[in-house]
Amino acid sequence: MAGSVPLAAARTNPVRNRSTKESGIVKWTLVSLAVLVIMWLIGLPLIVVLTEALKKGWSVYVQAISDPDALSALRLTLLVAVITVPLNTIFGVAAAWAITKFKFRGRQLLITLIDLPFAVSPVIGGLIYVLVYGVHGWFGPWLQDHDVKIIFALPGIILATLFVTFPFVARELIPLMEDQGQLEEEAAVTLGAKGFRIFWKVTLPNIKWGLLYGIILCNARAMGEFGAVSVVSGHIRGSTNTLPLHIEILYNEYQFSASFAVASLLLLLALITLLLKSWFTRKSSH
Repeated sequence: MAGSVPLAAARTNPVRNRSTKESGIVKWTLVSLAVLVIMWLIGLPLIVVLTEALKKGWSVYVQAISDPDALSALRLTLLVAVITVPLNTIFGVAAAWAITKFKFRGRQLLITLIDLPFAVSPVIGGLIYVLVYGVHGWFGPWLQDHDVKIIFALPGIILATLFVTFPFVARELIPLMEDQGQLEEEAAVTLGAKGFRIFWKVTLPNIKWGLLYGIILCNARAMGEFGAVSVVSGHIRGSTNTLPLHIEILYNEYQFSASFAVASLLLLLALITLLLKSWFTRKSSH
């Protein structure tokens, strides 16, 4: 009976009840504001893209996405992603492993360089490659003499995409591996394991979901990159246009339905990426 008095007092405490009620009002107010902002910034544009894409009918939509230039842009976008994502994955894993498992001179400089693309505009990143590999760049005359094309060709697009996407895998793994510490690796060493065997048997299983999450983010940025690729691509139809560049050209030519139709392809790729990201997030939380 003695223990029931404080409980009854808590239930009838007007101050506590009022604070709980006010907390509920604040919570639902914040949730409602968040939903409104998301619908305004994300939901509404998505609806507009789909509506405009199908505005002139299904036949116009199919014709736009099956156009040779659109298919070429789609192939190039996927090709760039297929090349850049594995390269950035290798770099990200190696950099994260070195930064979190070893102490060496220049460690902080490496972390700063990894974060550099977050601080530099993608357009500036593309311009850097033009100044280095362009016709009037540092290596331009030599490349021209040997008939090697980097700018306004696939290698330049790959370099620009690598620049803007290489932090994603490393930045996803570094805090995860720092939080896990080195106890398991040290235990493996005491049991006789060495080098890459420790990585494959101990480190990789512990970071696999974070690694997959970073790969998904890297892939999403690679497919949607515009600024850096726009500088180095040359906007050559059917050759160096990725999907974002092809969409811009169609829109500037007042082919609005076609531009939104092609944009829906990019939207579909983004939604697939988002679903994979959500799935990996749930897996990693478990």
